[in-house]
Amino acid sequence: MIELDGVGYGYGGRTLFSDLSMALAPGSFHFLTGPSGAGKTTLLKLCYAELTATEGRVTLWGRDAAAMDRDAVALARRRIGVVHQDCQFLDHLPVSENILLPLTVAGRQDEGGQNLRELLAWVGLTAQAGRLPPELSGGERQRAALARAVITSPDVILADEPTGNIDWEMSQRLLTLLIELNRMGKAVLIATHDLNLIRAAKAHVAARVLRLRDGRLLQAGADL
Repeated sequence: MIELDGVGYGYGGRTLFSDLSMALAPGSFHFLTGPSGAGKTTLLKLCYAELTATEGRVTLWGRDAAAMDRDAVALARRRIGVVHQDCQFLDHLPVSENILLPLTVAGRQDEGGQNLRELLAWVGLTAQAGRLPPELSGGERQRAALARAVITSPDVILADEPTGNIDWEMSQRLLTLLIELNRMGKAVLIATHDLNLIRAAKAHVAARVLRLRDGRLLQAGADL
């Protein structure tokens, strides 16, 4: 679905990383680790064509991302759900409408109804549906962000430090939701520095761990 072949990225005369290759196949589960500044967020942005690789090739469902026009990129992104680290919402809209935004932007708001009710129940936010984003706790915001990312039934979920600002109990709950999505056949890639989260996941899912360090992507294999 999403493939990186010999990919590199740099800016301002500096190479952040180079010669990276990986593939997000249906039903795969990956963790991306590495020190701050190694380029984890940048790598995720390459996966959904927010950035263009400066070397190598990024392929989205068989098409070279660098050769896709804006409409083609927009169509591809409908198949990718992204949970951003900062969880930005429109604060004047209730949680339910924020979650529905991807469908609204795509002109598919009529699909919302029943799916939204089921999704709110799944992430445990039924009671918070009418609240404004500033009224939510950190864990509630992360679960709302996950719900917004999957409202379009994407094939791939990319999550950037999704548990970085919440406690361990809530991190476990969010991880459980991501594992459930993976069991539905979704490919999942989580960028995180939390090794405890990775260890917890590996007890329930066959997760591959990738380390981004010193400009290279290393496979951690079965052992962490």
